[in-house]
Amino acid sequence: GGAGGLGGAGGAGNEAGGAGGAGGAAAMGGAGGAGGGLLGFGGAGGNGGGGGAGGDGGDGGLGGKGGPEFGDGGKGGAGGAAAMGGAGGAGGGLLGFGGVGGNGGAGGDGGDGGVGDVSGAGGGGGAGGDGGDAAIGGGGGIAGLVYGNGGAGGAGAAGGSAGAGGTGSPAGASGLAGAASGGGAGGSAQLVGNGGAGGAGVNGAPGGAGGAGGRLFGNAGATGPP
Repeated sequence: GGAGGLGGAGGAGNEAGGAGGAGGAAAMGGAGGAGGGLLGFGGAGGNGGGGGAGGDGGDGGLGGKGGPEFGDGGKGGAGGAAAMGGAGGAGGGLLGFGGVGGNGGAGGDGGDGGVGDVSGAGGGGGAGGDGGDAAIGGGGGIAGLVYGNGGAGGAGAAGGSAGAGGTGSPAGASGLAGAASGGGAGGSAQLVGNGGAGGAGVNGAPGGAGGAGGRLFGNAGATGPP
């Protein structure tokens, strides 16, 4: 199937952007539309289609632009099988928060959190999908240029279980279990604000590194647990 269509942009007022269309089989979901006016929120990215190597999730739409902008970025769409989740949309203007990254499909990486604009916090990274060699959690979004905390990294995912050996004489060997994955890194603060915490690892995999604190004031984020 074809890729999902782009969501419609919000109007001149405060309308939210439209959601991106879902991808067909193995196709990428459409990006969410940009929010309108002062307070329009970005539309959510469309989900990737399933089947085959599934499609990537669409990226979240941008927050509204123009005037005192407060629109949050849209959440990234979920990935299809073995596909990456979409990135969260960037926040609009002064206080728009970055959107949350979409979760990876089975075996897919989590999407990265969206970036805060001036004062918005970065969005959290999406979780990696289970199955196969499990995927890494998405990185936390970077905080706004002046003030805001970095987003937390997404958690890693458990590895897939081993496939059974085939029947016959002699019987086939069992497959290997998928490797567990580490957590995503926390987002960094810019000028004032705390770094985001690293995501947790799974089944002994290391946790993600914490994000750096703001250059003027702020603490570094904690390392995620294994």
